[in-house]
Amino acid sequence: MYDILKTINSPADVKKLNAEQLNALAADIREALFNRLTKFGGHFGPNFGIVETEIAMHYVFDSPRDKFVFDVSHQSYPHKMLTGRKAGYIEDEHFIEDSGYTNPDESEHDLFNVGHTSTSVSLATGLVKARDLKGEKYNVLALIGDGSLSGGEALEGLDFAGSEIHSNLIIIVNDNQQSIAEVHGGLYKNLDELRSTKGKAPNNFFKAFGLDYIYEENGNDIQSMIKVFERVKNIDHPVIVHINTQKGKGYKLAEENREAWHWCMPFDRETGKWHVEFPEETYTSLTTEYILNKAKQDKDFVFITPAMPNLFGLSPDVRKGMGPQYVDTGITEEHAIAFASGVAKAGGKPLVGTAATFIQRTYDQVSQDVCINNNPVTILLNYASLDGLTDVTHLGVFALSAFSNIPNLVVLAPTCKQEYLNMLNWSVDQKEHPVMILIPGNAVTSREADKDFSKLNTYKVEQSGEKVAILALGDFYQKGEELANQIEIQLGFKPTLINPRFANGVDEKLLKDLQKNHSLVITMEDGIIDGGFGQKVANFYSLTDMKVKTYGLKREFYDRYNPAELLKELGMTPEQIISDIKNLLQ
Repeated sequence: MYDILKTINSPADVKKLNAEQLNALAADIREALFNRLTKFGGHFGPNFGIVETEIAMHYVFDSPRDKFVFDVSHQSYPHKMLTGRKAGYIEDEHFIEDSGYTNPDESEHDLFNVGHTSTSVSLATGLVKARDLKGEKYNVLALIGDGSLSGGEALEGLDFAGSEIHSNLIIIVNDNQQSIAEVHGGLYKNLDELRSTKGKAPNNFFKAFGLDYIYEENGNDIQSMIKVFERVKNIDHPVIVHINTQKGKGYKLAEENREAWHWCMPFDRETGKWHVEFPEETYTSLTTEYILNKAKQDKDFVFITPAMPNLFGLSPDVRKGMGPQYVDTGITEEHAIAFASGVAKAGGKPLVGTAATFIQRTYDQVSQDVCINNNPVTILLNYASLDGLTDVTHLGVFALSAFSNIPNLVVLAPTCKQEYLNMLNWSVDQKEHPVMILIPGNAVTSREADKDFSKLNTYKVEQSGEKVAILALGDFYQKGEELANQIEIQLGFKPTLINPRFANGVDEKLLKDLQKNHSLVITMEDGIIDGGFGQKVANFYSLTDMKVKTYGLKREFYDRYNPAELLKELGMTPEQIISDIKNLLQ
């Protein structure tokens, strides 16, 4: 197994292969992808569909002298195997050494640590500018696909390249007719037209930007890709190489269901069934049920997502059934937020759903288009948790501190099933405030919860006690419960346990009342401390005798961490916190 792949230690080895061997290499790469993905999980469809293209890239061009920029970089696994990192795919013990995205710390063949979409063209134009200023000569290639063209930054990059770049730049548009879900946006209609005419349609989106254009029908044929790359190598102006590929090529299940196989957990190759079992009730299933019921009951309700329906359990059939009350804007986070503000202004009830890592792109729209105008948009964030996505490019732990300081925005952190659903119901129906809700990242728990959150920044005392008050925010509330229990067992007194609910403000009356019989306040939050919830509490007490100890994450880019180990490293286990409490109470 892997007879050809085992001989590849650098791109120079790829150049030595004949046509038959190159095809055998493609087969080896797909087997290596199966080996890793069935056991470790990762991006399936994007990598299976780009194998031949990346072999041809390394056969024709000369990385790292020639520069490859991968959009999102979730399709870079074959590239990694061809640049000395095959062990991360064919040897199980080395899986963890290879990230799911390009990473300059791994190899000189990777230029950027990137995992967000629509960035490749802009990054590549920057490389071109520096190359030209320095009088150097090499090729710069940007590989973009999976719906990324609809992103605003991609359009800005193409616009810039078409008018401001006058030297070598090769933009490979991997057209597999798919985003994560189906593609959305008018430009994809033009891609359909270009494919149907083999690139000869007079209406050409890329030429409208002033870019040269080449179409290649056989994007999954190595020799066809070699020919087109040899044609554009060392070109003296920007050119689009538009290639037609099959997402998930080489695995029938992935070819037939491209959405489900964009990304996968470890799975059985024969059946396609994931090895991971999920509980029947999750916050995703609760969200799905809420969205469907709300859509049926309220004609003014609309669910909006920038290409993330799968995060909320909305299958293609469910989406179709929602009709106009479901809107996928494509990979256009900024547009989705501004669009929602317009819906709210006109009397609709918009609920925007995406991942916390991607909402970072919309800070300006949330601040300007929504919050300055105080329009009642509800923004629902998944993976806003320590226990969510752990790749450095996909962290959601910055959302709380990033957005909780925007005026007018109410940031809610539910602690259980009932509180989560009640917050959703209240937020979508009220007309006073823009609201952001952080979906808990832990298992679903149940407890009685309030239904009205109109009295802003009102914390809820779940357990009255003395000496120590624990303010445990959102899905760290359960950690607060555990800590309170251990304090009573080990230290012999009952602490006060508070569910803050509101991440963006302080309950001044309650915090003043705590001074009567407490000397220490503990805050716990599922995010970074700097600019977060705990610092707001600490600031309130800054001129008093109350001691405040904040617990959360450091302002760092964590990468592929184990959540339990990270909590211990940060001193956030019950044993470590109790040790701190003993010292602070002395």
